Amino acid sequence: MSTAHPPVTVELPVMAADVLEPLVARDLARASQALGHDLPEEFIADTWLWSLRLGQLIGEPDQAPWLIRAILVRPADIVVGHAGFHGPPDADGIVEVGYEVVRAHRRRGYARATLAALLDYARANGARTARASISPDNAASLALTASAGFARTGEHIDEIDGPELEFERRLT
Repeated sequence: MSTAHPPVTVELPVMAADVLEPLVARDLARASQALGHDLPEEFIADTWLWSLRLGQLIGEPDQAPWLIRAILVRPADIVVGHAGFHGPPDADGIVEVGYEVVRAHRRRGYARATLAALLDYARANGARTARASISPDNAASLALTASAGFARTGEHIDEIDGPELEFERRLT
């Protein structure tokens, strides 16, 4: 008997300054109100990320679609994580994707649906290549990117996350 989950639908609403500012202040209720959906408690632990993306957004507001988004599952209307890009495509058309599904909602296909939506957005908006940087210990993300057609291109040491393997996939 199969234990496969039914296909999931996600939307990736942009988390604008009115959501990020209260998250930086650790005010989950006000951030949830601004987004229009309850945000997971785990978001409080990512203050560093909200600060980083808010700084980018303030500096270049037109980059908002390329920064941080909530992962909103439909039709359940629940936020199960966050995703986005590290910024718009660079001069070579490369954009780096990132996503995190909170622990209570993992292994349900949400990351797969999110990655597909990110790649679709990037392709439709001029990116030619997607990059993903993944911890060598993150078996789930390594398997997901492999199944999505990413190939290993290198590795580096991230100042926050430590060792990461680099993967890329052509979008065109």
